[in-house]
Amino acid sequence: MFSSLKVRNYRLFFAGQVVSNIGTWMQRIAQDWLVLSLTGSATAVGVTTALQFLPMLLFGLYGGVLVDRLNKRRALLFTQTAMGLTGIALALLTLSGHVHVWHVYLAAFAVGLATVVDNPARQSFVSEMVGPAQLQNAVSLNSANFQSARLVGPAVAGLMITGVGTGWAFLFNGLSFVAPVVGLVLMRGRDLYVVERAPRGKGQLREGLHYVAGRPDLIWTIVLIGFVGTFGFNFPVYLSAFADDVFHAGAGSYSLFNTLMAVGSLVGALLAARRGTARMRVMIAAAVAFGALEVVAATAPSLWLFTLLMVPIGMFGMTVNVTGNTTVQMGTDPAMRGRVMSLYMMVFMGGSPIGAPIAGWITDAYGVRAGLAVGGAIAGAAALVIGLVLARVGNLRLSVGWHGGHPRVRFVPRGAGEQEPQEQLAPAA
Repeated sequence: MFSSLKVRNYRLFFAGQVVSNIGTWMQRIAQDWLVLSLTGSATAVGVTTALQFLPMLLFGLYGGVLVDRLNKRRALLFTQTAMGLTGIALALLTLSGHVHVWHVYLAAFAVGLATVVDNPARQSFVSEMVGPAQLQNAVSLNSANFQSARLVGPAVAGLMITGVGTGWAFLFNGLSFVAPVVGLVLMRGRDLYVVERAPRGKGQLREGLHYVAGRPDLIWTIVLIGFVGTFGFNFPVYLSAFADDVFHAGAGSYSLFNTLMAVGSLVGALLAARRGTARMRVMIAAAVAFGALEVVAATAPSLWLFTLLMVPIGMFGMTVNVTGNTTVQMGTDPAMRGRVMSLYMMVFMGGSPIGAPIAGWITDAYGVRAGLAVGGAIAGAAALVIGLVLARVGNLRLSVGWHGGHPRVRFVPRGAGEQEPQEQLAPAA
């Protein structure tokens, strides 16, 4: 489960990201709560989320072209420093009492611009640190890293918001970027796996899109991730409104929702690291369960039931994310990985500028329960449709039987014999 941590460069990267990710989660909680406090509008929270992910939607593919050309370690030093300075600037404005909602909008957009290069660079740099043999394990551990920080960040942010104010959470986030910068500086360049960088030239963006267009496994994975990311992952809009408007529970409950969702997400990431293989059927089944659970949570009558549902929602959501990420990374040639991962992240994160304002509008107009239910229904329905399309394209049929005393539901070739389920009832010789 933790085999890639044997690599020194990856250990430095992993440790730096733990500290930085804690700060990132603290800023996310503080940012959403500050906007809600300044405006009283769920739509404004949605706009903030949209501005943070809008640059990825607009420029994400160009960021991937740059990443394939650049030294990824140097690119990360620049982007991580830029995001740290943005956090410190927002902290100074908040602590001095001069912050306005447009300052938060501007900071969110600035972080989004840095993310255009930072995200594909971080994703593709993993393979240069650990090599192909450890890639899937390292990708899963990156997600576990992010979710482990999510256990700490929201809890600390909740305490800071209620105790000393949002400004200190922003300051911690800005200073937390010192850790990954130091880790990058201390890495041994000779231990990195050499990946040939793409030369400057025309048509590289088109080349990346043509590469993906010829790979159905990549296309369907990215399409599913797009639907789930756009409509199912608008938690900054939903959770703050549930805490404030539905259950009237305050910032402490908001941070608790995020913390329990992180518990489930961490379990999902660790199970993916242990599983060792990325299967499309696992991703589709997890996406269906994720959407269904969101619909159930939308109708939860009590605070405790809604809170408990955050754990399985987090687990299935992370299973979708990790499985999709691993499938795309492992199925892509190293020279194309920056462009392909930028498309993946553009679809996953860039969907928020579309989904977040829609979620905020539905929440303001019809209530947050309706917003969460609609998002979950769309994500689950998309997974079902894609699963049926893939089954039809692959000439598969649904097989229901028993194996080892347990029910087994799977797709098998249409030409498979009808006696297979009965044969599975017989004990082994």
